[in-house]
Amino acid sequence: MGLIILQDQENEAILIPPSNFSMVEDSIFRSGFPQPSNFAFLESLNLRSIIYLCPEPYPQENLEFLRSRNIKLFQFGIEGKTETSISIPKDTIMEALKVLVDVRNHPVLIHCKRGKHRTGCLVGCLRKFQNWCLSSVFEEYQRFAGAKSRVTDMTFLETFDAMRLRQCLYSIIYQYQGFGSNKRRLLYREENMQKPRVTSI
Repeated sequence: MGLIILQDQENEAILIPPSNFSMVEDSIFRSGFPQPSNFAFLESLNLRSIIYLCPEPYPQENLEFLRSRNIKLFQFGIEGKTETSISIPKDTIMEALKVLVDVRNHPVLIHCKRGKHRTGCLVGCLRKFQNWCLSSVFEEYQRFAGAKSRVTDMTFLETFDAMRLRQCLYSIIYQYQGFGSNKRRLLYREENMQKPRVTSI
């Protein structure tokens, strides 16, 4: 996605999305690591939270932006894998997925470093939870990972058991609403909802 220009009678603002930015679902977005030049764009999304999938500390400038906008940061430290034989940790993805499907955290942005592998795996697990067929899950993952698609990530997505999440969230009502498949949102009853793990900012 390129530049987005918002115009009114008094001024003109240029909004620059982070690299690899895209909408996943209504109120769920994905991208590479946001830079200060992307802050105005992020502000336009009215985010409530960010899911950060890297182990490195969040930059101070980014933390200050989150504080000033009252945006929660959920950090799940998944190492970037240069060795293709090392897989994504299932338990960490499961914890991140619990935060992602809780609509109280929406609108939410998911990102890692480049918005490809770790982000792609989390989004792929969400798609399995939404009962997407495996070929569609793979197609979406490969669209963002491109030539750097990893066999270990594809295997992880293939073997991921979405039923585990349903079992963890047994107290939640699953209900879709909207005007079509592109507008579906998950609604949850707040009673007995497990407290999400929040990284202090």
